[in-house]
Amino acid sequence: MSALPTLAFLLIILSAIVQAVFLFRKERAADPVSHWLAGLAALLLAAVIATRSVEIGFPALTGTFESLVFYALVLCALTLAYRLQRGLPFLPLVQFGATLAALALLAVSSSPLAPRETLAPIPALRSGWLVAHVALSFVGEAFFVASFVASVAYLSVHDVEKRRDYDRISYTSVAVGYPVFTVGALIFGAIWAERAWGSWWSWDPKETWALVTWLVYTLYLHLRLIRRGERADAGSLPAVVAVAGFLCTVFTFFGVNFLLTGLHSYG
Repeated sequence: MSALPTLAFLLIILSAIVQAVFLFRKERAADPVSHWLAGLAALLLAAVIATRSVEIGFPALTGTFESLVFYALVLCALTLAYRLQRGLPFLPLVQFGATLAALALLAVSSSPLAPRETLAPIPALRSGWLVAHVALSFVGEAFFVASFVASVAYLSVHDVEKRRDYDRISYTSVAVGYPVFTVGALIFGAIWAERAWGSWWSWDPKETWALVTWLVYTLYLHLRLIRRGERADAGSLPAVVAVAGFLCTVFTFFGVNFLLTGLHSYG
């Protein structure tokens, strides 16, 4: 099992290299293989989660290592789905950015910041509500990664048509990720908190920053909806807010876990 994350890491590196080669070619044809490499990496990471789950007798989503692996898994699956879908314009830069994010997550998972010991969760963590809370939170945040990449690209280009496409991808990503994150991070998180600690809300640092993240994306949706009907280059504020929202997700996970203490300090 210990070799599976490394193999997945190598597959994602190869996928990123293939994407980079095609990204900088004069011909704009999409590469035929990188998304399948990402899909295979997702299967290997799913095997890592499944193996560790069997070992502890509970879904392995309660530690930092498992969380990073699952987050990377969802991102890899999302890049595959994005490449295969036909409803949105396919922009290779968005796929490339999400792939790099998955690569960064696996790099952190192999560092001393994320011990790999397979430990049974403490009683407070043995809850189906926790599993749903963690899983849906990361699924929502994976869509926020796509929105972040598209928003950065939007702010970096001046071509009206490209900006319109990037804006559409950013909005669609948040439109999908926002309700998933709302249910997982806030609603299921509150239910689990009440079951584990006897309180729906404790102003724990991670709870607080999850709320901040949710409010930022709420602002994004508000700004994006009131822009309906305007030109794609009418303003960059929604894209800036989307970037800020993603930075909030990064701090909610890494900053709170490694810099602050609270009820979530163990995962």
